[in-house]
Amino acid sequence: MKSDIKDLFKFLDNAKSIYHVAQYSKNYLLENSFEEIDLNKKLDLKTGGRYFFCKKGSIFAFRIDSIDDGFKIIGSHTDSPSISIKNNAVINQDDYIKLNTEIYGGPILATWFDRPLSLAGCVHVKTGNPMEPEMRLLDFEKDVCIIPNLAIHMNREVNNGVKIDKQIHMLPIMGLSGQEVDKESLLSSIAANLKIEKDQILSYDLNLYDTQKASLVGINEEMISSKKIDNISMLQASLKALVESKTGKGIKIVAGFDGEEIGSSTQNGADSDILSNIGERILLSFGRGREDFLQSIEKSFIISADMAHSVHPNFSEKSDLTNKPKMNKGITIKQSANKKYTSDSKGTGVIISLCKDIDIDYQIFANRSDQAGGSTIGPISSTHFPIDSVDIGNPMLSMHSIRELAGTKDHFDIIKLFKHFYSL
Repeated sequence: MKSDIKDLFKFLDNAKSIYHVAQYSKNYLLENSFEEIDLNKKLDLKTGGRYFFCKKGSIFAFRIDSIDDGFKIIGSHTDSPSISIKNNAVINQDDYIKLNTEIYGGPILATWFDRPLSLAGCVHVKTGNPMEPEMRLLDFEKDVCIIPNLAIHMNREVNNGVKIDKQIHMLPIMGLSGQEVDKESLLSSIAANLKIEKDQILSYDLNLYDTQKASLVGINEEMISSKKIDNISMLQASLKALVESKTGKGIKIVAGFDGEEIGSSTQNGADSDILSNIGERILLSFGRGREDFLQSIEKSFIISADMAHSVHPNFSEKSDLTNKPKMNKGITIKQSANKKYTSDSKGTGVIISLCKDIDIDYQIFANRSDQAGGSTIGPISSTHFPIDSVDIGNPMLSMHSIRELAGTKDHFDIIKLFKHFYSL
């Protein structure tokens, strides 16, 4: 069990950008005998084969146990709320070097203040083919930025709540300067880090990240504290289950979409055809046709795996009257009458049956009826790949904070559930 947490911490600590998540997942799959495929070529797959591909910041992996028994899919996402760096980012103000930023998704902004931050993401570099610039991963791997709070002496009402202006207050300090700052100093730092000339840099996609490592907290180490538990923990659990589960029937897929935190309307997001396309291409590689693919859909099932809300001990009134999950009390089935989650009676029944098979606890989550909730990849992906589905996750606190909190036992249980699902 300790190895499961150790593996999770490696994923969390390497989740510095969506590109680093995809790269770490790729390395994990290669180490476990999965073969990378090239989507530019006709697929040549074999029964029993293990395959994967990355597209930008997404990762998709699959294992072919048999051909004519449908798909068993676990979908999650590689992105988390963060702070992105704009182009022409360098600002010189009052002899401080600051960076111009844009908020990605819906982070709890106050948690980003007074915390050492680093920069990571991807850089595209000029090549001989203008249509194919080279993508390089970039990680400064040290504390290079900080967003300082205003002293209480200058804002006496700070503890009564402060409105945070995203354009003014969320600009990190990168350094001090007694002279004019070169507007391209960030590009110079990027070039030095990548050991290339500055004029080779075409563009970048960078974000700030918390450099503190994942850790166990609580008197009995019963909780996990880390950045990006939502939703790297679900991705890690599904990949581990795909690697370690027994052979069963059907085609087992891990779908690690990007862009979920901004609505999934990205090239490799749940609101694209990427999952249905790869499902059909798998069958085409075995000589099956469109009709075979459509029949396979009717035999398939997808688990939309995203973290859930635990009842908060200091804000228990925010939870539903009768459906308020607790950490380490079981995996959580998420329900919504208005289908913010895909869980219907059948999908809920499937998960409860699977949990009973392996003797693990389960809980139900529903939002208060006077409070709007979030959504997941489940309802979005269902409009492109219309198969039976359910939304589940592990209950957590501090969702979308720079550091989140989840239960240790819950992570063991979700891995067990995913392994059982993939073994069928």
